[in-house]
Amino acid sequence: MTITEPPRKGSIWRTVKAVAWGFFGVRKNSDYQEDIKKLTPLHIIAVGFVAVVVFVVGLILLVKFVVAP
Repeated sequence: MTITEPPRKGSIWRTVKAVAWGFFGVRKNSDYQEDIKKLTPLHIIAVGFVAVVVFVVGLILLVKFVVAP
């Protein structure tokens, strides 16, 4: 007898919010537990990677703007 895990029903928006809260480092434990139940690790990794790229590009553009003659 095989026990299967029920399908996860996380949305992209919920994943983006979870990653954003992770960047800030604050999250209620109840919300964290709910995210664990609903979000897939692959979605979290993908959204996290995109968020890091956007953050780094934003910093580069900010520095170029500040030091521009």
